[in-house]
Amino acid sequence: MYTIKENVKNEIIINKSRFITHLFKIEKEKDVELILEKLKKEYKDATHYCYAYIVGNTKRFNDDGEPSHTAGMPILNVLENKELNNVLAVVIRYFGGIKLGAGGLVRAYTNSVAKSILDDNVTPITRKHKIKIEFDYKDINNVNYILKDYKITYKEFDENVIYEFIYEEGKYPEELDKYIIKT
Repeated sequence: MYTIKENVKNEIIINKSRFITHLFKIEKEKDVELILEKLKKEYKDATHYCYAYIVGNTKRFNDDGEPSHTAGMPILNVLENKELNNVLAVVIRYFGGIKLGAGGLVRAYTNSVAKSILDDNVTPITRKHKIKIEFDYKDINNVNYILKDYKITYKEFDENVIYEFIYEEGKYPEELDKYIIKT
């Protein structure tokens, strides 16, 4: 599974219609509505705002007035074929006066998104894990040094010190094994 490193904007013109594609890296479904609101203000005179997104196991698409399954579904298909996740693709269309037909619309929306996904902007998604460790106060400097590049999400200072931190799969600091709290 992959995601994008940076947001992208791309534009193509097909038979006088402008197709402006935006790709956004998103973390949750709530991000979608906020982004769509901004785009609708920025491109307030556009004809259509078609989109698709994948966040975790959730997949959604919207044709926004285009004939059924000629816009949102092709956009979603590109995201699925590229194995992208945590990505929202929005294609804003300014109608150019020439009807493209159902096949032409599918090709236009597919090509618009596909041309926006550049290989050097695609990166594997790494799984993250949380773990708790407990250690003596005498080890705090050593543990802090080991975790200097990790995000510590919880600290407790009682009889011993307890930290909870996040690490990426494959990047667990094994020298902390002796401190793992068994649950």
